[in-house]
Amino acid sequence: MRHIGFLWGVGGVLALLLFAVYRLLPVALELGLPGSEPLSPLQGAALVFSVAYMTYAEGYKGFHRAFAPRLVLRADYLRRHPRPLHILLAPLFCMGYIHATRRRRLYSLGLTAMIVCFVLIAHRLPQPWRGIVDAGVVAGLLFGIASIVYFLTLLPRNPQAIPGSPEVP
Repeated sequence: MRHIGFLWGVGGVLALLLFAVYRLLPVALELGLPGSEPLSPLQGAALVFSVAYMTYAEGYKGFHRAFAPRLVLRADYLRRHPRPLHILLAPLFCMGYIHATRRRRLYSLGLTAMIVCFVLIAHRLPQPWRGIVDAGVVAGLLFGIASIVYFLTLLPRNPQAIPGSPEVP
């Protein structure tokens, strides 16, 4: 049971992130399709900025330095302390929505609400601006997925090298 919770928690979160990439990538790739209108210098600069900024802010600062190590630590905690409900809801457990400190739960819920607002706003943008934003988000998500895989490879060899805490009560 303990390994099922670990695999379901990490696998469920990775599947969610990969689904987001799958949904956003076609819109971002429309920017370079034959027949699409070429980007203006301002739009080209915005594309470069979007990809660079989101890779750093979302990918490195958000995922690599915070979310990915905590996700792996919480999955490892779940593997060592399995409870049926936590295993059933393992992706939510690993993301910090359940069995987390009050601060972690509030932060996770607030961050989710902010992401939903940004998604709703970005969805209303016309092309090429939506593609520019989506290209940055895809870059950040791919960096985040790679970070999760990186910390997963550290776990069996050197769990103390993973920074942070699982933030459980």
